[in-house]
Amino acid sequence: MTFVVTEHCTKCKYTDCVEVCPVEAFHEGPDMLFINPDTCIDCNACVPVCPVEAIYADVQVPERYKSWTQVNADECKTHPVITQKKPPLPGALTLDEWKAKDAAKG
Repeated sequence: MTFVVTEHCTKCKYTDCVEVCPVEAFHEGPDMLFINPDTCIDCNACVPVCPVEAIYADVQVPERYKSWTQVNADECKTHPVITQKKPPLPGALTLDEWKAKDAAKG
């Protein structure tokens, strides 16, 4: 099992998760983070600290986000590891804003 960063991180890039990751499994893309499935040790430390609930265990990823498992694996190959917290991107959505956006999608 590994953990997967999903759409809720897009254009947000909260980095609370990288501070608690004991194995440096996070990679930083231009507008979101990704988890390297080969590095992740399934410790679950990142899930409770994500302020927008963007991280799931790969076996619990909601159906609408299933494609993100492969996206994480692919994107980690081209982006550097991130280990220190940074400010979120300007205009980063809150969890309530993501929930409203998800509800509007149906």
